[in-house]
Amino acid sequence: MMAAPTPTAVPPPDPPAAIRQRLLASGFAAVGFAAPDAGAAAGARLHDFIRAGRHGEMGWLAANADRRADPRALWPAARTAIVVGANYAPDRDPLADLARRERGTISVYAARRDYHDVIGRRLRETGRWIAATYGGECKSFIDTAPLLEKPLAAAAGIGWQGKHTNLVSPEFGSWLFLGVILTTLDLAPTPAGVDRCGSCRACLDVCPTAAFPAPYQLDARRCISYLTIEHKGPIAREFRRAVGNRIFGCDDCLAVCPWNKFAQTASDLELAVRADLSLPALAELATLDDTAFRARFRGTALKRTGRDRLVRNVAIALGNSGAPAAVPVLEALCRDPAPLVRAMAVWGLGELYDRAARAALKARVLRDDADPTVRAEAEALDA
Repeated sequence: MMAAPTPTAVPPPDPPAAIRQRLLASGFAAVGFAAPDAGAAAGARLHDFIRAGRHGEMGWLAANADRRADPRALWPAARTAIVVGANYAPDRDPLADLARRERGTISVYAARRDYHDVIGRRLRETGRWIAATYGGECKSFIDTAPLLEKPLAAAAGIGWQGKHTNLVSPEFGSWLFLGVILTTLDLAPTPAGVDRCGSCRACLDVCPTAAFPAPYQLDARRCISYLTIEHKGPIAREFRRAVGNRIFGCDDCLAVCPWNKFAQTASDLELAVRADLSLPALAELATLDDTAFRARFRGTALKRTGRDRLVRNVAIALGNSGAPAAVPVLEALCRDPAPLVRAMAVWGLGELYDRAARAALKARVLRDDADPTVRAEAEALDA
């Protein structure tokens, strides 16, 4: 009896094609490959941004600037950046929600489960599969790591950095979450993206706070996303009316991008919009204490602000609402334990009260509240 032939080992399929297919099957909408240093020119722009102080209170940007500027400093052994994009295009125009002034608008990316959790898990799973299938090592990164993922995404052909500094895709507009797998495997790069913004400046002109000093430049200190999320103190008076009812982030520059017309509404169930994060009532959010805040926003990006900063934003939005029903809500917030909230509630009431009521509020605050931030808002009521 003849012995069975020894099976011939089947070589693994073409790595880039197989990796792309694996990532698409795991839920990503776009995949590209680039050399880790392909976006090196962005490092110089980052240093210019920091030297100009445009990063505001985001000290972590300055602290990791050198590592962000060059992925080789982050991991010298890396030979390829595998860049992915996850589609999160909304099912309606976010700008239309700005007219619902009694309700808060939450940036499209945040009105769902925290994408860091979903994308991070998928990247790690794929990284383990790559290592098991092709050898080498892999490390996964999302935007919490010191890596400039947008220039890498442009170098990998997923799109280009638009004049609003965000990535624009010819297939998904301005609505892509980005992630990166750095690997020691040497994989062929895909063609880089080509800037197709042309003469369009819709994203620059729509900005409510003029946060773009020039095309492809952002001053974060004027950006509503920065002001409502990263900034820790009272939002400067010059920006408060422009905030409108935006309580977490701002989508204006993304939403007006003409390339969005090619984007299909996201269908990723793991990243579906949560009903309770779609235009929540400002009056309801104003009642949240720390425990209720943590319970409601657990597992979402909103947890980043903490309760006091979110309710600070809510107080400003209530002041911008023009609604008489907002008055008792803001009056209650004037007794809030957090001085930051009380200060913005005073400003909000000043926007809704007549002159006599503002004078009475000023006298009451100066009599009863010793906090200098709150008192400064009262002093400015008639300014």
